[in-house]
Parts: sequence; C-alpha cells; structure tokens
Amino acid sequence: MRRRGKLFVISGPSGGGKTTVIRELLRRVPRLHRSVSVTTRPRRASERHGAHYQFVSKEQFTRLRRQGALAEWARVHRAYYGTPETPVRRVLALGEDVILSLDVQGARQIRRRFGRQAALIFLRPPSFDHLRQRLLKRRTETPEAVRQRLHAAEREVACAAWYDYVVINHRLRAAVDHLKAIVTAERLKTDSGREDAKRTH
Repeated sequence: MRRRGKLFVISGPSGGGKTTVIRELLRRVPRLHRSVSVTTRPRRASERHGAHYQFVSKEQFTRLRRQGALAEWARVHRAYYGTPETPVRRVLALGEDVILSLDVQGARQIRRRFGRQAALIFLRPPSFDHLRQRLLKRRTETPEAVRQRLHAAEREVACAAWYDYVVINHRLRAAVDHLKAIVTAERLKTDSGREDAKRTH
C-alpha cells in the first residue's frame, strides 16, 4: 500500500529566511519537492522564472483563479500569489511530499482543502530587531516598505499559535535540523495511508 504524500507548509515573515531554509532542507531530505508558486509581483534580479516563482500578469492570475486551478491564493504586499493545484496533486499521488512557502492566508486555505494531510510550520525570527536587520541587509526594499513588512510580521507572528509547529530561525543549521525532524515525524505517522486503506476494504 503506497503512503499518501504529505504537504509541508512553511510560513513566516518576509525576510525571515524561508527561502534559504527550504533550499537547504530540499538538499538534505529525499522525496521532498518544492511547489513553485505563481505571482504577479515583479521579478528580482536574483530570481529565475520557473525556479523561484512563475511570474505572471494580473490577467493571467485572475484567469487561473477563476478556472479553479489554484489550491490557494492571497494578496500580499500589493501582489497576488497562488499555488497551482495540479502539480501538487500529481506529486502527492506518487507518495512523495511537497513543501510550500506560504503566508498565513494561504496556510489556512491549504488546511481547509487538504486537512491533516498538510503539516503547518511557522518559521519565526529570533526577534523583530533581527528581522529588521535582515530586511535592511537585503537592500531590495525602501525604508517605507521595510516598515510595512515589519508591521505585517507582527500580525503574522500572532498567528503562529494555530500552526502545528513553530521553529525559531536563529541559526540555519539548527532550523534545518528541526524541520528535518518534523518531516521525519510526519512521515512516520500511521494516518498517512489510512484513507487509502479504507478504500481497499
């Protein structure tokens, strides 16, 4: 009996290190695949279309949403983000796992859509001062944009209580170790294949 794939949703404030942590986790954990989101925000110089995001127009995004092609979507910092559902379902059907980097709105939608097949993980910065320094160091935001992101971070951190796990991202190696342990624990749970087992009886 093939196990059902698991969805791992990682949320956290902008500038909190989600991209770096996920990249390292993918390097260390087999059978774990990153879902590439679609977004209407402008592409940064360091980003590649199809690797970091699929960059689309607002019209294209609206069409995907109306077609029901997105497992979740949200408007964040004046741009739209969404997760194409078909690629995710395809990987899960093979018994492999998918990791998503989503804001709290998206995480709620995934929980409603996938139930306990999704494990929600909040990646929290060690402090707001630490987060401020990370945002300033990126040099991709105006001072006003940094203030807006810090304000949003306060609201997001308040939502961490309803996540399944909270990981403090103070040191990269320790954060990745904790996430790897979460993936292992979720894969060992006996409920992963329970629905498939019911269908065979």
